[in-house]
Amino acid sequence: MVKTTISVIKADVGSIAGHMCPYSKMVEYARERLKEAVEARLIKSYYVYYVGDDIGLVITHDKGEENPKVHELAWNIFKEITEKISKPLKLYAAGQDLLKDAFSGNIKGMGPGIAEIEFEERGSDPIIVFAADKTSPGAWNLPLYKIFADPFNTAGLIIDPVLHEGFIFEVMDLREGKNVKLKTPEESYDLLSLIGTVNRYVISRVYRAHDNEIAASASTTRLSYIAGKYVGKDDPVLIIRAQAGFPALGEVLAAFITPHLVPGWMRGSHYGPLMPVSFRKKQNIVSYFDGPPRVIGMGWQISNGVLVGVEDTEPVDLFDDPVWEHSRRIATEIAVYMRTMGEVMPARVEVEEMEYTTLPKVLEKLKNRFK
Repeated sequence: MVKTTISVIKADVGSIAGHMCPYSKMVEYARERLKEAVEARLIKSYYVYYVGDDIGLVITHDKGEENPKVHELAWNIFKEITEKISKPLKLYAAGQDLLKDAFSGNIKGMGPGIAEIEFEERGSDPIIVFAADKTSPGAWNLPLYKIFADPFNTAGLIIDPVLHEGFIFEVMDLREGKNVKLKTPEESYDLLSLIGTVNRYVISRVYRAHDNEIAASASTTRLSYIAGKYVGKDDPVLIIRAQAGFPALGEVLAAFITPHLVPGWMRGSHYGPLMPVSFRKKQNIVSYFDGPPRVIGMGWQISNGVLVGVEDTEPVDLFDDPVWEHSRRIATEIAVYMRTMGEVMPARVEVEEMEYTTLPKVLEKLKNRFK
């Protein structure tokens, strides 16, 4: 049986009025190029979104994960947008996430963020894609733990026989580039010991313990580690499968009801609340202190490798519901409170995360004055 692959690839290649949002023709260009790829039968379906200053490509195909042709397609789209639109119009941070000069067979490690998931379709396969702006991959740690390991969030862990057997979390050490797999509920404490350090240990994938079936996949790109300096925040993406042997859609969304603090925000150097927002209502445009950090949720069905939305491939806007006004109000209050502390921790990130900013230069200037 042919498997379906979903590739979500995002990049910041230029924006309007600082880090606000992309120029409309950038999004249109991406749609046209992906439409051509469908006609050429390279891919099966697509959707182009943006959140904050990032453009994201949701692509379905049957070529498996890390396919060079699919990765090159995305790379070329971002490169062409930069050269044909962003740079001529002098858009802010044109081509920011394109950290390499030429495509080398795999988009991983080149700047753009990517999450991919390959699976055999079930009788009904709901797919959720979350995309965040002004934060890093560690932003997914707490929601993923709640969704797949916390019975206070996900009732299915108690009452669904399949979910009851638990999940396997693959955790990446971003600094060492190594992975470890931990099973819940047996190793929940060990898992929490790692993922509580959100700037180093991040959940990259989740598998169902019952049969090792893939349940979730997250991007793990750290731009500063690739570039050796601060060039913008990582703005991660996340794919989750829902229902019928996985957490229900409502259980997945419940993990975002209380905004948690995530690293990023202004200049990638501050903690702020992750605010769930509606992309249809244009709440995905950042403003206050270049934020606060925000997340959009997009929902589809997958049918024979094709995205099925409310109209063609247009997804359900999962945070377009009055209940999320509650979360946005809390996030706003947290954001204003955090800014009262200015550049004093814990409003500002840890010193290790400041090593790509001006802090090392300040320390070098003052080193002989320390007595």
